[in-house]
Amino acid sequence: MSLSSAVAFDSILETFGSDRSRLMDIALTVQRQFGHVGDDAIQAIARGIGVHPVEVEEMVSFYAFLDREKRGLNRIRLSKSPISFMKGAREVATVFETALGVSLGETSKDGAFTLEWTRDIGMADQEPSALVNGAVLTLLTPEDVPQIVAALRQAAGVGEPPSERAVLPKTSIRSSLVRPGPLLSGPYVPGAGIKAALALTPENVIEEISGAKLRGRGGAGFPTDLKWRLTRKASGSEHYVLCNADEGEPGTFKDRMLLCEFPDLVFDGMTIAGYALGAKQGIVYLRGEYSWLWDRLQDVLKARRDLGLLGADICGHAEFDFDIRIQLGAGAYICGEESALIESLEGKRGSPRDRPPYPTEHGYLRQPSVVNNVETYVCAARILEKGAGWFAGYGTKESTGAKLLSVSGDCAHPGVYETPFGITVNELLDLVGAPDAVYVQIGGPSGKAIAPKDFGRRIAYEDLPTGGSIMIFGPGRDVLEIALRFTEFFVDESCGWCAPCRVGTTLLKQGMEKIVAGRASLSDIQATEALAGTVARMSRCGLGQSAPNPILTTMMSFPELYEARLSPEAFTPLVTLHDALREAVEVQGREPMRQES
Repeated sequence: MSLSSAVAFDSILETFGSDRSRLMDIALTVQRQFGHVGDDAIQAIARGIGVHPVEVEEMVSFYAFLDREKRGLNRIRLSKSPISFMKGAREVATVFETALGVSLGETSKDGAFTLEWTRDIGMADQEPSALVNGAVLTLLTPEDVPQIVAALRQAAGVGEPPSERAVLPKTSIRSSLVRPGPLLSGPYVPGAGIKAALALTPENVIEEISGAKLRGRGGAGFPTDLKWRLTRKASGSEHYVLCNADEGEPGTFKDRMLLCEFPDLVFDGMTIAGYALGAKQGIVYLRGEYSWLWDRLQDVLKARRDLGLLGADICGHAEFDFDIRIQLGAGAYICGEESALIESLEGKRGSPRDRPPYPTEHGYLRQPSVVNNVETYVCAARILEKGAGWFAGYGTKESTGAKLLSVSGDCAHPGVYETPFGITVNELLDLVGAPDAVYVQIGGPSGKAIAPKDFGRRIAYEDLPTGGSIMIFGPGRDVLEIALRFTEFFVDESCGWCAPCRVGTTLLKQGMEKIVAGRASLSDIQATEALAGTVARMSRCGLGQSAPNPILTTMMSFPELYEARLSPEAFTPLVTLHDALREAVEVQGREPMRQES
């Protein structure tokens, strides 16, 4: 290790107080400064925070945005999802390969570029999209590629860090909010909800949330008042308010829109939760794909401190101290699960915890912690400002209020729509301009596939629950090919902790590949369905439990498409004899003898 590197590592460790729980921040800072987290860094970090190097390496190797080996000075990550492919991502990727002289997944010989696919980056309404050195590029076309490559080459020569001064085309992100509803319409004064809350006791704040019948907007729909009440009552030296902004579900981008356009509502909601729970610290877990939001969110937090909306004696209320920090993730879909998110916050692999105990008792740093979605905190801020009755006046009996829906795919007007719960799929399709939809995916890959016969069903917890993702597919789209792409997503994102998910998702992918290729028998389809049920029942966490949904729900909604893919043969092996013998043929240099009939 060079002297300059040693000094740099010491400085980074000092910045974070050599705190074991800030290992993620330490590793991300090393990555930004050195381009990777190499062996010297692993050893230096381990010594600095007092752990074995294996613990550091285990954490670093878990996350997609942390590298053990040095990659290109310029990192180009192209969004890979059914929506991006529909909009032309493959064609954009092909031109990038030609322009850079590399294949996807490779680094150019001069070390200037690494080109690779990444999963959905929260821009489904503006695809094809990409992350280039952390900057977001949207609505890409093949014609944009030469300009992008030329700008990057001009801004940074080989051997120098990529320049942030590179002027790239398509870096503008358009507003995603198409139709605001009761939550987002009309003016909002930062702190209005907080002041209303401070006029009540903490217990009465929770009662207000209870009266509104607010349920978590992340998809599970757990009653927010119950989660807050359990956390408040749990014993601990500290209580924590955690905001889940790890919006990794493909096709979802409404939380990104809220953080861009309504950050004060999010932070007001977190602060109200802090008052209700007796917490002094809030943490936003921001997905790594949204790192471009970091500076603007920090500016908002600073402005709130200057206005007395964060810090000591908030709004002049003696002894109510509360502040918020942002923790950046590093690319792991599983961290959207609340216990995996907490593990990641503590600087570990994002592996789900065994439960009980639940985060309300043993959460962040083993202290009582509430974990809510970005949208949930926005609802809480509005409820305290306008009252529980106002909120409960929208929606249905079991699903009060309005829901933000991220709509993408084959529709005239993609974007975020705020609609009261209870809207039918047909009504939504009319609203977004998709009169000829043949397939709608509700809730992302982990949700449900809906056929036209079910377009009369309602978006609500008691019928079609969703975290917000609505993907629309029109005529000519291959439903089973899309289901296969979703299944591949779960294979890539499995944390590998339990065998039903680690092994089962791979077997499901192989089964779907055989079906899509038209090589499956009826028994193959039945076996794939049975395996999907086993994976759903036996997996340890929500990822594995929902991973079979693309297969199970398309089988239920589109059985005729599976029947149409049946092989006319009574039995078709997963691997053909020719494929199985290919290696032996190459070694021997001759084809196998054919038996005479």
